[in-house]
This record gives sequence, C-alpha cells and structure tokens, in this order.
Amino acid sequence: MTTLDTTPEEATAESHGEYHQDMSFQPKANRIGLWLFIVSETFLFGAFLSARWFSTGTLKPEELNQALALLLTIVLLVSSISAYLAETSIKYDHRRNFVLFIVFTIVMGLIFMGGVTIEIKEALHAYPPETPYGTSYFMLIGLHAFHVITGLLALTMVLILGLKGHYGSKQYWGVEGVVKYWHFVDLAWVIIYPTLYLF
Repeated sequence: MTTLDTTPEEATAESHGEYHQDMSFQPKANRIGLWLFIVSETFLFGAFLSARWFSTGTLKPEELNQALALLLTIVLLVSSISAYLAETSIKYDHRRNFVLFIVFTIVMGLIFMGGVTIEIKEALHAYPPETPYGTSYFMLIGLHAFHVITGLLALTMVLILGLKGHYGSKQYWGVEGVVKYWHFVDLAWVIIYPTLYLF
C-alpha cells in the first residue's frame, strides 16, 4: 500500500523488501555521542584533579620516581602517534599497516601498565593510601589505569575485527572511535603527570 509521500519506485522497492532506511545520519550521531561521553569523562577527571589540589596543595614527596614517570609519559605519547597512524592506514585501506600500528599501540599500553604497577608498589611504601598525598595519588593513578585497561580492551577488539576483514576506507568508525578514546586517555595522563610529579 502506497502513501501520498511515497514515489512509485519506493513503493516497488518496499513491495520487494528492497527498501532500506537512510542511515547517513549515523556516523554524525556516533561522533556526537562519543564527544558527549568524552566531555562527561573530562568532568570526572577534573573532579579528581581538583581534589588533589584542594587536599594537598603543591605537596610533592621526594620519593616520587621522576624518571619512570617521564618514561611512561613518553610511552603514552608514542602510543598516541601509532594509534593515529593505525586509523589513517585503515582509512586508506592499508590493512597491513593498520594491524602493525594497532599491535604497536597495544604493546605500548601494556608497557605503560607495567610501569604503573612498579609505581604503585613503590608508592605503597613511600606514601601509602592513608596519607594525604597517597590518597590523591592512588585515586588519580587508579582512575587513569582503569581507562587505560578499557582502552586496551577496545584496541584488542578492533584488532581482532580488523584481522577478520572488518573496516576499510568506506567504514572505519569503530577504529576512529577507539582511537579518539585512546587520545583522550593519553591527554588525561599529560595533565595527571605534572599534577602528581612536577608541582
């Protein structure tokens, strides 16, 4: 049955089950949703950072492992570059490069988490959670580590799907969304690093 707003061609397509809803809005909606999520996450990190300044001011223990923290910062920045290269590669159908850069990003993330584990072990003795600085330290490190772990899981899922032939120049939103989230996680550390280690 046709309506006044339906063209003869659309009516024929509907009768044969060939009519598909226009989904051209979906990529834009996905991006808006992601940015709203990132904004909400920004407020969460902002609250934790504010708590650090309010509770401890510019207090900075001498026991902080500055060299390790700087190294981990460099590792995350490098991982952000490789994640961007992975997204660019799949955008131009360079699947082999996409896989290599995603794997490299995951390895960098795992190295970062290994370094964080060392940091936490040292911090438990030098400035335990019950101390003012320790409370701020473990809140921020724990919050960020949780986001790194979820980012690694998302990157692994994207890698598995990519190996199965998903994504390409015409549809790579999954890669784009995960890479943007990873950039946010890296940016969060760039702010956390000076907050905990330099001031």
